[in-house]
Amino acid sequence: MKAAIAALPLFALTAACATYSEPPATTAVVADSATETERLNEWFEQKFIEELAFRPQTQTELGIKTDYDKLNDFSIEGMQAHAKWWQDMVAEMEATFDYDALTDEAQISWDVVKYRAREAQLEYLFADRTYVLHQMHGEHAALPSFLLSQHTVESDSDMVAFIARLRALGPAIDQLLARAQANAQGGVRPPRFAYDAVIRESQALITGAPFDDGEPSALWAGTEGHLAKLVEDGAISEARAGTLREQARRALLESMAPSYQRLIDWFTADRPNADEQPRGVAALPDGDAYYTYRLAASTTTEMTPDQVHQLGLSEVARIRGEMEAIREKVGFDGTLQEFFEFVRTDDQFFFPNTDAGADMFLAKAKGYIDAITPKLPQYFGRLPKAPLEVRRVEPFREQPGAAQHYRPGAPDGSRPGIYYAHLSDMRAMPIPNIETTAYHEGNPGHHMQVSISQETQGLPRFRTQGWWISAFGEGWALYSESLAKEMGGFTDPYQDFGRLQAEMWRAIRLVLDTGIHSKGWTSEQAVAFALENSSRPETAVRSEVRRYTVWPGQATSYKIGMIRIQQLRARAERELGEDFDIRGFHDTVLGGGDIPLGILERRVDNWIAKKKAS
Repeated sequence: MKAAIAALPLFALTAACATYSEPPATTAVVADSATETERLNEWFEQKFIEELAFRPQTQTELGIKTDYDKLNDFSIEGMQAHAKWWQDMVAEMEATFDYDALTDEAQISWDVVKYRAREAQLEYLFADRTYVLHQMHGEHAALPSFLLSQHTVESDSDMVAFIARLRALGPAIDQLLARAQANAQGGVRPPRFAYDAVIRESQALITGAPFDDGEPSALWAGTEGHLAKLVEDGAISEARAGTLREQARRALLESMAPSYQRLIDWFTADRPNADEQPRGVAALPDGDAYYTYRLAASTTTEMTPDQVHQLGLSEVARIRGEMEAIREKVGFDGTLQEFFEFVRTDDQFFFPNTDAGADMFLAKAKGYIDAITPKLPQYFGRLPKAPLEVRRVEPFREQPGAAQHYRPGAPDGSRPGIYYAHLSDMRAMPIPNIETTAYHEGNPGHHMQVSISQETQGLPRFRTQGWWISAFGEGWALYSESLAKEMGGFTDPYQDFGRLQAEMWRAIRLVLDTGIHSKGWTSEQAVAFALENSSRPETAVRSEVRRYTVWPGQATSYKIGMIRIQQLRARAERELGEDFDIRGFHDTVLGGGDIPLGILERRVDNWIAKKKAS
């Protein structure tokens, strides 16, 4: 495995962060580094609190109850103000502090600030090229999910804040609709299937009590659950619960429902203008420039679409060879393509397509996480404190074959990290994929990565809390799948095939994302390539192709990040020899928060140098 990693082409994997990760040439230190670093870190803490005012929902995710009654500002004006705040922060930082007088870690913090300021500006500049609402993390579905999973209610005041946020759903959806309408006027619309998803999910959210005589809607059930628990705990009286219940009902009927109906009405009316046959963003106004931005933002490199595409093709070919070995190991008498079809369709590889089957899936995933967790101290010096739960996605946003995902817990451990699975179609969730996804989303993947970052002391909080760089986070989670094999996982050859299938899928993503958005591939071309090189069910393949179509670039982050982490580990093993410490390496990678790959390389190189010096 190491030899294969070392032979992979670097392309421009380390190039993109050159403007904000490479330190300027240093001269004599003009101030004591500890003193200057202390001053800078104190200033960073002030700025972290200041910046959180732009993101009330992030405050909640971090367990902070300031602005607990507010949602984020989703207007274009809010995005512009946030971008300007970052630019002003960089200007103030450069005018106030001396880069040359900082410690290595503080210089990294400086460069991360410049990176984030640049990304905030680019996000604003390309906001009119963006698909505002679609089936992947669309705020119309994410906001209710946030309220149900992140907003804890332990007191009367918490419930009052919850109701205020129910009412705030109306203005938030109106802001998002205004942006979607403005982009549509400029010729930027997601494909028609995304319209259908937004309409369907929005209708589901305002169906049922208190909107009609049906069963309780998701938000109403959540409201009733909070009130019942407060009464049971003696936090409020039955009379007070009645008053709060009526306030919640009015918030849903007077604010949320009308805004969601406006959303449904406009998307329904504009639907004929959307492409029935999806196209990549290159077909949009300034599409090539937008895709270049999205690719760089997703990979934190300067790799071109052609380079990413070719890397994907070479990785697909390499992984096919490893899959052939497993086909032979299990004694399958047929071609690899026939083996794909066998794993894709044979009943032994699926749980029943029922709620009981979904429960079996969740139990299996939890079992794998529980089995590997005791082995973590052999590979990590630091372990997460936050608990981890495995849950099924809420019905109102569940989609057949959609990607499983992780939602962070609170830094203080008061709220668990959650690994979510879409289980509305069990034929789209093969059993051989369960183990590798459990490691990816749970331990040693996203749960460890996010929790350790959140719990890290001694770094500015803007580096460790409430920020996500896909190439780092997804790269780590994919690296974790191969790491889990080192830790003794994947003893079942079919689960090991599932691991290879997962890695193959990330390689396929490099090909499909660039094919769709740079080379003019149709959805059917993308589906055909994926089915030819994987055993994934067609339902899941089509869901994934739709994901890449509306979320350009993001799917490339996994494999690019994984390869870079593997290359850095190989470098450390080569340079340190017997002094290489796997726990120290992993703590170094995870102990710096989410950072661009070029800055991660610097951090690992600093660790290698210190190990050699000691």
